[in-house]
Amino acid sequence: MTNYAIIGSGMMGQEHMRNIALLPDARVSALADPNKAMRQSAAQTASDLFGTEPATFDTYQDLLRGTDVDALVVVSPNHTHHAIMADLMKTGLPILCEKPVGISEAECADMLRWQASSQSAVWVAMEYRYMPPMDKLVHDVTEGRIGQPVQVSIREHRFPFLEKVDDWNRFNAKTGGTLVEKCCHFFDLMRLITKSDPVRLYASGGVDVNFLDESYGGKKPDILDNAFVIVDFENGMRGSLDLCMFNEASHWQEIVTVTGSKASLAAVIPGPSRFSVDGKERLSEVRYSDRTSKQETREVIDVDHAILAAGDHHGSTFFQHQKFQRMVFGQQDVEVTLLDGAISVAMGAAAEESARSGQAVGLTDRIARLRDITG
Repeated sequence: MTNYAIIGSGMMGQEHMRNIALLPDARVSALADPNKAMRQSAAQTASDLFGTEPATFDTYQDLLRGTDVDALVVVSPNHTHHAIMADLMKTGLPILCEKPVGISEAECADMLRWQASSQSAVWVAMEYRYMPPMDKLVHDVTEGRIGQPVQVSIREHRFPFLEKVDDWNRFNAKTGGTLVEKCCHFFDLMRLITKSDPVRLYASGGVDVNFLDESYGGKKPDILDNAFVIVDFENGMRGSLDLCMFNEASHWQEIVTVTGSKASLAAVIPGPSRFSVDGKERLSEVRYSDRTSKQETREVIDVDHAILAAGDHHGSTFFQHQKFQRMVFGQQDVEVTLLDGAISVAMGAAAEESARSGQAVGLTDRIARLRDITG
């Protein structure tokens, strides 16, 4: 039996719990959250899923002192990751840390330094890699199905940020900014597809529709709700991101297209069923467009509905946990490293800077500094 501890038991923490319940011989045996109501809700969820009461703690420090587990899952608010990881990386236990691993390049650099003396294997939870249509797209591009890849285009049109405890996700100071919090996923996908590091980017974004009438302690939310980002990569490829967080009616939440010399491939992914009009799960597709025949073929990707129902990320949290559990057992290596997580944050932070300054931002030196830390 693999015993997991969950640190942070809000909406995403409980999604992790539901997906752990789908794994063989796995359970959540402990959880920590300073919010009493959230902690009690998560404990009930765990009891229903696993048939046993988890040990519950106000703080992660009490959890570490009070229970023995096999793996740690960090799902607390973004701005708490740095302090939490400073302690967790001393345990030697495997860690799955939700994205973004930190809210700044400096926080990520600290974690990379800690890694040099840590026995803990750290996996950064970039769920979008593990959506089945995305996984197929990356595989087919790597196998040469579209010829030489040239461009990566990512479009996400979706609903606004949801309500979170203490409204932490309304402010750049606690999230790192939308282009870190939300879009580190997409910058990670760009690197995964291009197999190259970015050299510069330019972003344009705004706070135009969402949360304009909200105020917390006299402070207005300052997170971007829409943006365009263009990224140049070392190997000559280019990436683009089109983000809109006030388009709930969009049937397809993500469309990721890779265009090459012979063809293009697109992973087309619906949003969570609970935000759709009818509440039903929708199937995703992979679309192949061939230049020679001028024909498009569409392959429907069928994902087990029990897996889809366990979360809001089109099954990806489950498939990520499958691999993380194999890593815990020593059957595979970490797939999304701390360095991967750090570079995605550096890209997001640079995009936030560019959106506010109106200037392109170079990334070569920033990424070189992160790589130098890892030796």
